[in-house]
Order: sequence, then structure tokens, then C-alpha cells
Amino acid sequence: MKKSDIRAKIYFLKKRRALRGHRSVSGEIVRYFLYCVFLCFFFVISIHIVTSKSRYGRLGGAVLESEGYRRQRMDSAMLDHIRKAENPGMDLGLYWLENHFGQEAFSYPCTDETFLKLKSIWAEKQGWDLYCNACEAVWNDLKYFPVPEPSNEVRAEVTFEDSWMFERNYGGKRGHEGTDIMASVNKRGLYPIVSMTDGVILHKGWLEKGGYRIGITAPGGGYFYYAHLDSYADVEEGDTVKAGDLLGFMGDTGYSEIEGTTGNFPVHLHVGIYLVTDESEISVNPYYPLRYLEDRRIECAY
Repeated sequence: MKKSDIRAKIYFLKKRRALRGHRSVSGEIVRYFLYCVFLCFFFVISIHIVTSKSRYGRLGGAVLESEGYRRQRMDSAMLDHIRKAENPGMDLGLYWLENHFGQEAFSYPCTDETFLKLKSIWAEKQGWDLYCNACEAVWNDLKYFPVPEPSNEVRAEVTFEDSWMFERNYGGKRGHEGTDIMASVNKRGLYPIVSMTDGVILHKGWLEKGGYRIGITAPGGGYFYYAHLDSYADVEEGDTVKAGDLLGFMGDTGYSEIEGTTGNFPVHLHVGIYLVTDESEISVNPYYPLRYLEDRRIECAY
């Protein structure tokens, strides 16, 4: 064999090895790229699953006892929306689940299509019925603000603020589980108090912290509590009342074991709202329900 043929064959072998090496490196790059794509896809899916589980975990058994739910927080747009809603309790229930009780951004009110889609998703989750019923028990029976508007020339304004869990010290340090409606005229027995809902009077009488109080169970199961009354209207435990019926008059009773004690604080009405279950009694913030009702005041002569 000629030297030139031998050199040509050697060159050809080297060239083929080089091409094989090139193809081998290229194959490794492709395989590495596909591996990275797979890892990214797996990571995204995992994050989605974890996020979904966390999101739907908001309907866990303790959701009604959570501070987020009990505070009942909402923005002004949502407050305006539920004033026109047919079922404010359900609308608020979806709103709180989607924004994690005020911890996340969520644009609501939303379109009817989006609302129905959200409702269908959450309605399939365990705990939805209990949660939705609780929201409706607080919101769907509300009809009138508890302090009427004067129909005569009397000046008797009221104010209230979100005092949820403000510190109280009588009987030991505790959080304020209600909203105080303060009287601009510090005169006991002047302001009439009416029922915010239909219902049945479950409790009437003296409590050390609440003074003269009335507790009403509304049709949806919510318990509405009116405390520090000066006196009662002609109502008794077991009576059925309609929203707007007179319950009594604003006062300053309470903070004493001695029935009839007055003067330990200014004249005001303490409003409390509770959910009573077989296992517990859960207080929720009345501030937003009162905001919801502040333009729904019946007229009454003072």
C-alpha cells in the first residue's frame, strides 16, 4: 500500500472519530437541556400543587375560629357591593377565601362568570357548607341599624369605630369582642334601641359585664347581643321579634355584680355578634355589619 493511501486512511479515521466526538458532545447538551426542562416543569407543578393545597386549606376545621375570619375585614368597594348583593354572606365568604382574609390582593367584586366559577370550585371543598352557612348567619339576616334616626327635632347623633380586640380590664385583661356605638348626648334612656334582625329573644336580664342586656337568635342561627341598656321595652325571653322592633333604651349599666349599677362609663350600646356551634361560641367583629347597616335606620320619636 502506498504511503499516500495510508495517510489518507489515517486522516479519514481521525475525521470520523472527531465527528463521533462532536455528535457525542451535542447529544450530551441536548440531554442536559431536556433534563433542565423536565426539572423546571416538575418544579412549577409542585409549586402549583403546594399553593393549591395551602389555598384550599383555608377551609380547614378551625377557619371560623381564626382571627382573619373573626375580624370580617373588607375594603370600601366590597362594602358597597354587598349592600346591593342578594346573598352578601356568600359573596363575602368567597371574597375572604380568595384574599386569604385580607392577607393577599384580590380584585373583587368580579364578573358574574368569575363569581360562578369560584363558587363551583370552593363548593366542592370539604368544609364549604359549614363555612358558607356561618357567613350567611352573620350577614343575611341584617336589616336595620340598631339606633333609629330621630323623627322629631331632637339632636342625637351616634358614632362608632372598629374597636375589635381593644384592651379591656374590668374582670381581668381581655380583648373587646364587640363594637360600641357611642351617644353624642350622654343621657341614659334617651336613645331607643331596635333589633337588627328578625329572631327570638333567647336571653334577657343582668350580666356583670354587660349590665342589662338582650340576646336574640336570628333565623340563620347568628346570635345578636345588645348590652348596657338603661331599660327594656315590653319584651320577654321566648318572644319573637321583627327587625326594627323596640328592645329598650341605651344606657350605661354594668361592670358590677350589683344589678342596676350605672355610671362606670359613658352612655353607649355594646353590640356583639356570635356564632354558636355544638362545640364553641365564636365572636365575630360587628364593625363591618354596622357599617353595612348605617344607612338603614328607621325613624323614631325620641
